[in-house]
Amino acid sequence: MTTTLTAPPSGTRSRRPDRRATLAARENRAGIAFVSPTLLVVTAVVVVPIACTVVLAFQRTRLVDIQTTGLMGAWTLRNFEQVFLSPGFWTSLWTTVVYTAGTTIGSIALGLVAALALRRPFKGRAVLRGSMMLPYVAPVVSMAFVWEVMLSPEYGIVNAWGVRLLNWDAPIGFLTQRSLDVEVLGLTVPVPIALVTVIVFESWRYFPFTFLFLLARLQAVPRGLEEAAMVDGATPLQRFRHIVLPQLMPVMALLTVLRVIMTFNKFDDVYLLTGGGAGTEVVAVRVYNFLTARFDVGAASAQALVLAAVLAALLGVYFRFFASKVQEEKQ
Repeated sequence: MTTTLTAPPSGTRSRRPDRRATLAARENRAGIAFVSPTLLVVTAVVVVPIACTVVLAFQRTRLVDIQTTGLMGAWTLRNFEQVFLSPGFWTSLWTTVVYTAGTTIGSIALGLVAALALRRPFKGRAVLRGSMMLPYVAPVVSMAFVWEVMLSPEYGIVNAWGVRLLNWDAPIGFLTQRSLDVEVLGLTVPVPIALVTVIVFESWRYFPFTFLFLLARLQAVPRGLEEAAMVDGATPLQRFRHIVLPQLMPVMALLTVLRVIMTFNKFDDVYLLTGGGAGTEVVAVRVYNFLTARFDVGAASAQALVLAAVLAALLGVYFRFFASKVQEEKQ
């Protein structure tokens, strides 16, 4: 008995499952399964509120009739007209820019000083490093209350010391006084005392955030570079300017972007300290006032969109002109 084996037709291959394709499909399904919870949370918490804000910004909607407002309601641009033509909008926007620039520079400067001071090992450095985090981890409500008590014109310790030791003429309302005349070189300069106080508070509260980044980068700077500069006779200022500072520039640029994003839409610190009064009304506080005092949801949404657009423009300027330079220095 003979067995005849039939060869497969030419040009055909045995149909075996491609193990590589099967493995890739399994990895894709696993990746989608892992990402899906995060995607759902981001969609529910971020995407949907942003979409609702955009829709409400183009409708004349008040808080009392927000439940009956549909997506295809009467669309209008009157909200943006009201925002741009209102007398206090441009003032609040300028206040927001000054507040953001001041707190960004102040927090980075304080963080840099603290990082340089705690860079070298000494006895008790670990305790000081831990204490540096207290302003950042403490509840903002408690910190704002402590500052309000300290700066109170009636019973605050700062005004008490100022009147007794510094011979102030009268107590200063740091959080309630809009302007304070200060004599500099024979000239009287009006200082926005409430806004400056809020900027100082914000810089003090968030300098530990920059301190951690800068300290980590400082510890990665090779000691040999500074030792070689010391041998060549470089002064401490020259070593900082030509060796340490270039090493810190990429981190400082990143911190600038993060602090601008975090501060530009800041609400709680300003509202807890001054309530937006005495020349400290930033756009975020103005949006809140439109929503709670005037019950105008449409105008509040329009102002929120304008605030987001200004922030996007500032970040666009940074990435257009500065991000590439920072990347080149880093390389």
